[in-house]
Amino acid sequence: QLQLVESGGGLVQPGGSLRLSCAAAGSTLDHYTILWFRQAPGKEREGVSCITITGGSTNYADSVRGRFTVSRDSAKNTVDLQMNSLKPEDTAVYYCAATHHPICRYSVINYWGKGTLVTVSS
Repeated sequence: QLQLVESGGGLVQPGGSLRLSCAAAGSTLDHYTILWFRQAPGKEREGVSCITITGGSTNYADSVRGRFTVSRDSAKNTVDLQMNSLKPEDTAVYYCAATHHPICRYSVINYWGKGTLVTVSS
């Protein structure tokens, strides 16, 4: 059973940066396509970014493309989400998720983390 744990959330001012990490217990993340979702207060959960099993393909929501970067650190067994130029509308609980699917499909999820809160405010 794969267990996912997010870290790195917190309070940041608009224009600032945060780096989220998704760590795993029970297996190596290299065996999974890893996705990041977020859910803002009063809104539905949305897919933010994805990186495939091999790391050869990444995907971003239009709202974060050019500001967020997803990457794997196989040595640490983590998948990181570097978030730059943060905006107040990026405020949300961010979740990492894993799927056995070899491509990015936000509707096919096998495992979820419990989330980490990101607040962008002055």
